[in-house]
Amino acid sequence: MVDINNCKRIYFVGIGGISMSGIALILKSWDYIVYGSDSVVSPQTENLEKQGITVNIGQVADNITKDIDLVVYTAAIKEDNPELVKARELNIPCIERGEFLGELTKLFSDTIGIAGTHGKTSTSSMVALAFMQANYDPSIQIGAVLKNIKGNYRVGSSDHFIIEACEYHDSYLNFKHKSAIVLNIDDDHLDYFKNIDNIQKSFQKYVSNLPENGFLIINRDDERCYELRNHTKAKVISVGSDNRADWYYSNVTYDKAGFPSYEAYYHNEYVGKVTLRVLGNHNIFNSLCCIALCSCYNISIKIVKQALLGFTGASRRLEYKGLFNKAKVYDDYGHHPTEIKATVDGIKRINHNKSWVVFEAHTFSRFKSHLKEFAESLKDFDNIIIMDIYAAREVNTFGVKEEDLIEELKKYNKRAVHISDYGEIVNYLRDKVQENDLILTLGAGNVTKIATLLINDGK
Repeated sequence: MVDINNCKRIYFVGIGGISMSGIALILKSWDYIVYGSDSVVSPQTENLEKQGITVNIGQVADNITKDIDLVVYTAAIKEDNPELVKARELNIPCIERGEFLGELTKLFSDTIGIAGTHGKTSTSSMVALAFMQANYDPSIQIGAVLKNIKGNYRVGSSDHFIIEACEYHDSYLNFKHKSAIVLNIDDDHLDYFKNIDNIQKSFQKYVSNLPENGFLIINRDDERCYELRNHTKAKVISVGSDNRADWYYSNVTYDKAGFPSYEAYYHNEYVGKVTLRVLGNHNIFNSLCCIALCSCYNISIKIVKQALLGFTGASRRLEYKGLFNKAKVYDDYGHHPTEIKATVDGIKRINHNKSWVVFEAHTFSRFKSHLKEFAESLKDFDNIIIMDIYAAREVNTFGVKEEDLIEELKKYNKRAVHISDYGEIVNYLRDKVQENDLILTLGAGNVTKIATLLINDGK
């Protein structure tokens, strides 16, 4: 185990990642000497430089020096990475990001984890804003930029630490939590977990680590999730869409912009009407989980409702970017069929003519595992552009190609096109998109760059 208190100089391999950059900035605020590297320049690396953190672009052995006390690396970094190899040659302690974040959680007496296959970022943001609204002064670390805190982290003075708890590589099993929300359990990250049973077992281990004086908020509508109540010592509170749950919602309505309102109930008693400024029915559930957790911490629903009104979404979560050819452009991180369906539900509430999606599948393994489901989730778009599959940490040993998805979409009488070049995608859309259409750039990789190109083209 690494004692963070005995480390002064910490080097991050892959510092440009959204989680790594937030951790680095938290440590800098605590007066650690922080620096690191990444393979490319990005908004995160540029922001780190502005904050006084040195970022080496390119990962070479010479970046690692004897005066470094600790090297932190992401799960995507391979064992033959030159910086990692050099650090081990110099006997510098090396620790994976998830394990290191676990050490950070031990510095707080009340770490609150937001877990689940989908919805972590939005729900973490809601909880964080509610705790801030209640003047609880939390520290925060989430997986996207939140406009309300001008970043993806916040350093507070209390013992409340609100974080996303990611299941990939069992990272969250390193965390010391007092309380948690588990939003759902779905079959993702199969390159690591292999099957849904292993994912279920991982979440069971996660909730078993909660203490007796902690709280566990779980999804009553998700049987795998609800089953977690049998694996924890914490007090369990369920959230759902009907009165089987402790907290449930009813009578959902939508305003002209597509934003939902609903009535919240606790143990069959009406608690109040909640209005959101984010799209999608999934956010109704996310917000009610936030309310349920906050009630455990004696934060009134009045305060939470005020916080929720101030939440207009995290970056890349059905985020409105601007206009192109007088069509609205949105950008979304969805990279799993369930997430895409939730995004489609939100889009249906937005007034528009034809819809256009530019989709970039994330990892070859996920593309292969969910090929049919991807086609089913994309079929409701009027026009579909498929980008090259984003490899991330993988090599294409799966024998898949973009045309496989195009063939699956034909089964729904949908014509999709595969375009690799970014400029060609912009030209294609410029020739075809009409006023009051809707364009969505969709995926967890580089597709967000297309949204930026479109907006800049339209200026």
